[in-house]
Amino acid sequence: MLKFLTLWNRELASYFQSAVAYVVLFFFLLATGWNFQWVITLINSAPTEVTVVQGFFNNFFFWFPFVLIFPLITMRTFSEEFKLGTIETLMTAPVTDLQVVLAKYLGALVFYCVLWLPSLLYFVFFRSITGSEAAGSPGSLWGAYGMIFLIGMFYIAIGCLASVLTNNQIVAAVISGVSVSLLFFLGVISLFALDINQGLKDLLSYFSAIEHMGTFSKGIIDSRPIVFYLSTTLLILSFTYHIFQRRRWKN
Repeated sequence: MLKFLTLWNRELASYFQSAVAYVVLFFFLLATGWNFQWVITLINSAPTEVTVVQGFFNNFFFWFPFVLIFPLITMRTFSEEFKLGTIETLMTAPVTDLQVVLAKYLGALVFYCVLWLPSLLYFVFFRSITGSEAAGSPGSLWGAYGMIFLIGMFYIAIGCLASVLTNNQIVAAVISGVSVSLLFFLGVISLFALDINQGLKDLLSYFSAIEHMGTFSKGIIDSRPIVFYLSTTLLILSFTYHIFQRRRWKN
């Protein structure tokens, strides 16, 4: 366990030792801050039943930067190690392949969570300044952040899988970005396509991050998305593990 924690700490520290991480953090906070201000302005302009939390997590200005951050977070997790040859040095340490894969994945996941932590202050400041709650209920706020975590788990796993396939960070970012975007837009089809079969529409909505966020940001906790994100994350991580093993022994 101590060996794994040491390896995990190494991966997490690598994010905060990189200038790219701070650039991502800066622009992500800039985007979310602007989104929050835009939602407040929109709600103040006319009567609405939508809460600040629902407005913040369910609009284009939320989803656009959200989808873009995953390739940036995960593109270097494995590809850089293979490109520089440091993977061989790493594997001379008394650690297993599974520990390496999990440490890299959890390092990326923790950094992703760090990106979101400052956004909690938006709702704290809103309450202290206005004396009103940003959410209709506590379940609404924590449901939205819970869904952010679940979707993040899934998309980061996809990014790690893309990174383990190549030695090139740019190629890894492109594969990850295209994969995440396709999955995201599959859910969009279920919302806007009116002439498709109902069974197909129900299937597509099962993959819809937009629908999942819309439900959880209302404080309605549905077990189906939870099972979906947990199971698919584990499946993709198992693919990553086996591909990592194959590439390491092949090299």
